[in-house]
Amino acid sequence: ADAAKWRERMTERVASRLQLDAAQKAKLTVLAQAMADQRKALMPEAGGMKAQAKALLAGERFDRAGAQAMVEAKTRALQDKSPAVISAAGDFFDSLKPEQQQQVRDFMDRRGGHRGPRGGQGGQGGEGKRG
Repeated sequence: ADAAKWRERMTERVASRLQLDAAQKAKLTVLAQAMADQRKALMPEAGGMKAQAKALLAGERFDRAGAQAMVEAKTRALQDKSPAVISAAGDFFDSLKPEQQQQVRDFMDRRGGHRGPRGGQGGQGGEGKRG
């Protein structure tokens, strides 16, 4: 419920900043939901990642087969959900007017990539060290 409220606030914020019309806002909403679905498929329930990591280390030896199974499950989830995200991203971006597209590009340049620091300097930025 909290994630849905956050998505709604972010959608409203982006819609306001880009001055989206109703059709563009609908495409943004589809994109936000597709991204949320992909994230949910990739991330275990609360505390689940820690439990999975602990399970790999629970025995006398590192559970390599278990680790590989985790990677394969994440890869399948990514492969299964990515087409919807790509399609929604394309539909949204392509629906924007040229000046709106430029606003998105400018935001990405300032932001430094997904979850990177503003201004694109240092930190994770587009070439982050996330594992």
